[in-house]
Amino acid sequence: MKGIRERAWREFRQVLVSAGIGLAGFLLLFATVASLMFSLVWIGLPVFVEVVGLTRRLAGVQRRRATPAVPAPYAPLPDGLLRKVRTILTEPATWRDLAWLVVQLPVALIGMMVFGLWPAAVQGVLMPLVRWVLPPSVDDLSYQGIQVDDQRTAWLVIPLGILIGLAAYGVPRWYLAGEAWLARWLLAPTAATRLAARVERLAETRAAVVDASAAELRRIERDLHDGAQARLVALTMNLGMAEDLFETDPDTARAMLADARAGAREAMGELRDLVRGIHPPMLADRGLPGAMQALAMASSIPIDLDVRLERRLPAPVESAAYFVLSEVVANAIKHSRAERIALSITDSGSTVVLRVRDDGRGGADPSRGTGLRGIERRLAAFDGTVRVSSPVGGPTLIEMELPCAS
Repeated sequence: MKGIRERAWREFRQVLVSAGIGLAGFLLLFATVASLMFSLVWIGLPVFVEVVGLTRRLAGVQRRRATPAVPAPYAPLPDGLLRKVRTILTEPATWRDLAWLVVQLPVALIGMMVFGLWPAAVQGVLMPLVRWVLPPSVDDLSYQGIQVDDQRTAWLVIPLGILIGLAAYGVPRWYLAGEAWLARWLLAPTAATRLAARVERLAETRAAVVDASAAELRRIERDLHDGAQARLVALTMNLGMAEDLFETDPDTARAMLADARAGAREAMGELRDLVRGIHPPMLADRGLPGAMQALAMASSIPIDLDVRLERRLPAPVESAAYFVLSEVVANAIKHSRAERIALSITDSGSTVVLRVRDDGRGGADPSRGTGLRGIERRLAAFDGTVRVSSPVGGPTLIEMELPCAS
């Protein structure tokens, strides 16, 4: 009973909101037409831009109310009044918003009728009490067109009140579903808009991938030059000097050979670390589960690992998943002050979901850190997404999705 009452109250509030949106939309429609008329003079242009902005915010409220939520179709407005007006007038979303304002008014009126079902139902059920309280001289009492002159007629309208109450309980759900369908039909991006946004996103992703690849090549070159290459040069010089001293000073030559051997081992270690940073051998040999087990064992903070992966992922996806998980875990160890980390990998067939949760202090913000932005750029190359939930005080949950068809 409690669930039924809560659902009815929730839908009742939603119908009220819909009616309010419709009335506000009517005012905005009038303001839009008026500002367009006054746009023939210069003073009307700023008013028109502001009214369109209010309309878009109201349409955004309706998009968020739809289930599922509808994405916004607007392109960013350029600088300059005339350029803004030109962009607004040539954008199909502007005219679709106006069409929605026109349609939303009758929808709001229907919502007011739906809203009135509950009072009508209550009136029908309480009609015998109303007829009993009123004096007999009141002979103009009626209910839904039925004249209620006596107590017997008042009892007969109770079934009608119950039927209206059932309609008041069921109709709002259909009303809200129809309103959401209308929002998706008029307020969602068109196929051309989605394609243009997709092309723009791909162009940005390609540029980010090119920049990241160039930065990675520079890092590898720098590590080789400053690390292994320097050690190999020193090793060559030690071997040359040892060769010159081998007959005249064998003890010094042996010491220099020992130094050369140690330098060779260090150079090999640095080369292994460099190769591991490019593509870890553990990832190539044992796949993502084995590589994550090795990462968990090497972590300074205990990691609870949950891997539900029944197949070997394609190498690019596998490598991207490994590096973003490694980056998130490294950030948690470095910044979160966490005592425990939970890491999960779930394969849904078309998408691989990666989750990292820590019990640290929270406060992770992608807009203030290059680490999370780097993760976003790496996943964007695969149309992947990143969601961060990190309230101050923790916990922090980072959820990443990588499209990967079976």
